Amino acid sequence: MPVAAEIDRALAIIRRGAESIVSEEDLIHKLERYYRTGEPLRVKLGVDPSAPDIHLGHTVQMRKLRQFQQLGHIVYFVIGDFTGRIGDPSGRSQTRPQLTEEQIRANARTYQEQAHKILDPERTQIVFNNDWLGQLRFADIVRLASHVTVARMLERDDFAKRLGEGHPISMHELLYPIAQAYDSIFLHADVELGGTEQTFTFTLTRELMREYGLEPQVFVTMPILVGTDGVNRMSKSLGNYIGIDDPPAEMMGKVMSLPDHVLVDFYRLVTDVSDEEIDRIQAGMADGSLNPRDAKLRLGHVLVAMYHGEEQAQAAEREFINVFSEGGLPVDIPEFPVDGQAGESRSVVALLAQAGLVDSNSEGRRLITQGGVRVDGRRVTGVDETVALRDGLLLQIGRRRFARLRIKA
Repeated sequence: MPVAAEIDRALAIIRRGAESIVSEEDLIHKLERYYRTGEPLRVKLGVDPSAPDIHLGHTVQMRKLRQFQQLGHIVYFVIGDFTGRIGDPSGRSQTRPQLTEEQIRANARTYQEQAHKILDPERTQIVFNNDWLGQLRFADIVRLASHVTVARMLERDDFAKRLGEGHPISMHELLYPIAQAYDSIFLHADVELGGTEQTFTFTLTRELMREYGLEPQVFVTMPILVGTDGVNRMSKSLGNYIGIDDPPAEMMGKVMSLPDHVLVDFYRLVTDVSDEEIDRIQAGMADGSLNPRDAKLRLGHVLVAMYHGEEQAQAAEREFINVFSEGGLPVDIPEFPVDGQAGESRSVVALLAQAGLVDSNSEGRRLITQGGVRVDGRRVTGVDETVALRDGLLLQIGRRRFARLRIKA
């Protein structure tokens, strides 16, 4: 295939689902060099191990990494065991909490294990940024910071907002985007992927790479995936996530709880379903010829098959259909408020009583013993079982009694 045609094919793949490419002209130049010399591009994604599990929100960028691998390039999956100690404030009004060394190591191990469910191990370099950031001398940090003005740092939207609202900004937070930029300098990255909230840091990285005499990296930003609440970005801390290691029945149950308006985004961003089929699904839901429940069931099947295999996907689909064979979920499911934090552990028996589904804890225990209680479509088997609070968590007794948990803001 001629080089021009190869580049056009690569660009079409890279553009699919991307929010922006900066700059596409630079990317074309790098691709031309690759097809001329055969030297693969170095494509980078940085992830701070702020939670122990990879969820579908992470996979939006990781799947784009896999596409670069399929085009012949090498991926650097950077685990921020150093920057995780700083606490990244990206897209937030306050900084993330700093992690302990023990938390960082535990989360990093899980990230390593789960990343290869998506990425090609033979074309993936999993690296830890403490290996180079931890070796910098104070003089090195001063030199790095000397290339950036305070005014430039305050152009970052979340910093400007916090400053305007009178909220403090700590000095270590100002160092975070500089540290992230140094990751690309050290790795001589050609391309970096991230969410749209990373645009400031990526732009700063290009500037700093020039200061160090390097060819600036291209950055590709991907849309932010909302969580199961249909409003906020998918997040472990908000409890609105679908983890790639969630058990098949739980994954299916969470997909079936998604609001209808987010389905097309999920199909486009976290599956390999063709654009043509997604367009048909979107049109069918719009004109009423396709029940959104069926679109969710298809999505749940696809996702469970991706992370657990086709056999498990068929079993999860059969179980859900069997449970909800009489007309599916009710249109209006009663909701009940719960005080607490997402991820906090609560007794299923206590939640059943709080939701008004049972008159007493003893009734709840009896129904669990009889096999009549489900949480997110999964049968509860023990009277002492607990669940992690999640906004949108679905409680069910039998086939007709439902309640959906809402965490108080």
